[in-house]
Amino acid sequence: MMMQLCSEFSSNARHSVLSVMQRFIAAANNMDETILVPSLLRDVPLEDEEGDPQGSNFNNNNHPLLRGSEEPAGPGKQRDLYEHYLLLKSIRNDIEWGLRQRERAGAAGLLGVSVMQEEGEGGAGEADADLESQFRYHLRGLFAVLSKLTAQADLLTRRYKREIGGGAL
Repeated sequence: MMMQLCSEFSSNARHSVLSVMQRFIAAANNMDETILVPSLLRDVPLEDEEGDPQGSNFNNNNHPLLRGSEEPAGPGKQRDLYEHYLLLKSIRNDIEWGLRQRERAGAAGLLGVSVMQEEGEGGAGEADADLESQFRYHLRGLFAVLSKLTAQADLLTRRYKREIGGGAL
């Protein structure tokens, strides 16, 4: 009985929000430890020249969290790997240190602004009527976004290794 509970817990724990966050943070830390010279990522396009289907994982510019707080500079300019590297690090820091830390630093990003707006609207009423469904909706979104971010951090790490000649993985 105890063994069955332990295996059920470990199976369910793999799918917990904490586990998904830990996988993203681990991927972002691996990316940060691997990329010793981030400036080498400047002007390297997000899309892989060799038609790597994985390169399309970077093209999530419609999602505000993945788009970042700034639009690409100049008309028609695409983000490069360096900008994406900075974005992934920023998101990792927000997860580890919280949005309040960013607000105190005076650099509230898009996500921080939306959180502050929601907190300001607050109050009882219709918004609180269905907290469970709101929670589940946002939790599903969090899982989806963190899974994509983890894949992007892993892909960026592989691309960096390939760019500096560290071999294809």
